[in-house]
Amino acid sequence: MMDSFIKKIFSGKRDEFVHLQFQKFSKGEFRNKALVNVSKSKDNYSIATTYEYVNEFVRSVASRIKDGEKVKVSGVIVSTRNLRELPEFSKLFGNVEIKQFMGVKQFKISTEMTGKEIVGLCDSLPNSFLALSFSIAGTELKVKPKAPKSAKPSTSDKPIVPDFCKIKTGDISLVREVLFDVDEFKKVAIGHDFIITGLEIPKNESDPLKMREKTIRKGKIVRRLNIDGKELVKERDFEA
Repeated sequence: MMDSFIKKIFSGKRDEFVHLQFQKFSKGEFRNKALVNVSKSKDNYSIATTYEYVNEFVRSVASRIKDGEKVKVSGVIVSTRNLRELPEFSKLFGNVEIKQFMGVKQFKISTEMTGKEIVGLCDSLPNSFLALSFSIAGTELKVKPKAPKSAKPSTSDKPIVPDFCKIKTGDISLVREVLFDVDEFKKVAIGHDFIITGLEIPKNESDPLKMREKTIRKGKIVRRLNIDGKELVKERDFEA
């Protein structure tokens, strides 16, 4: 079982995966982030989230694939780098369709991969967005094949529908990755506000890109839960 970045923060943990989630954020209040809807029907669960959980779920579902088994993988990998130029990816991306806009490239893939190969992609491309869809026994993962929107402070109270990533599964351990603080339920809706109040900028770094990547964001996360109509609010200070 893997921990979501939100679970890590509320558990007081801090690692590179948590840090990567906040690299694009400046100071400000970013409302309605990392949204999750989960519903239960008998022993089956439907999970729907916004884009923040995509890489985590791709890795988590892939890690459940049996050794040696291949699954059909489709979608796009979003990166600012030309992944074709990297020797280890020359075969995977050699003849794929590439869309580019404002320096961001989308590599469209449709192939068969093992779980280890998918997890290997996650490990090798931590700064890329892996909008990949595939299914395993008892679990179906569907991700919209496009790049997520950039992180900007909220200017609207218009409801956001968490439908970027959808999972149907009978695996409760997968559900617990996002519902780590929820016991019995039929329907759960969760949203988060990221309130970033401080930036710890590295002093000995002159490269603007590396400076942004290495900057530590400090602030608070407000976690809002609606569990079968009952509303709860939790807060946690964080550095990432």
